[in-house]
Amino acid sequence: MIKIFTIGFTSKTAAQFFNLLRNNGVEKIVDTRINNVSQLSGFAKGNDLAFFAKEIGNMGYEHKIDFAPTKDLLSDYRDKKISWEKYEVEYVNLLDRRKIVQKIQVEDLHHNCLLCSEHTPEKCHRRLLAEYLKSVRNDIEIIHLIK
Repeated sequence: MIKIFTIGFTSKTAAQFFNLLRNNGVEKIVDTRINNVSQLSGFAKGNDLAFFAKEIGNMGYEHKIDFAPTKDLLSDYRDKKISWEKYEVEYVNLLDRRKIVQKIQVEDLHHNCLLCSEHTPEKCHRRLLAEYLKSVRNDIEIIHLIK
């Protein structure tokens, strides 16, 4: 089985965040955010996160912009122009248009953790991405790291 983890950094201290990753054997953080340099990200700001991941957990870090929603799609949802259900459909269609499954080796995501900002996965694209990958490969186990 290919284990793919997901995590959001919001509502977590750095200690909680990195302990969750380490305690679950995560080998690499895959950043799925559009903007990984926002000042609001705190310890999860792009270059800082790469440094902390290596120093604290001996983990790799990669920002995969192809995994992020578009700014327009995210804005439409946040501004309540579209429902969550519509967002889900549009995001999955975006993954199809970007040919994500053809661009990556899913096996390379084993023990990787998809990162976004949302605290829980229910209304976050990292869950949708993980489920999308699982829909094309039945040998994927998704583990959401929350607490």
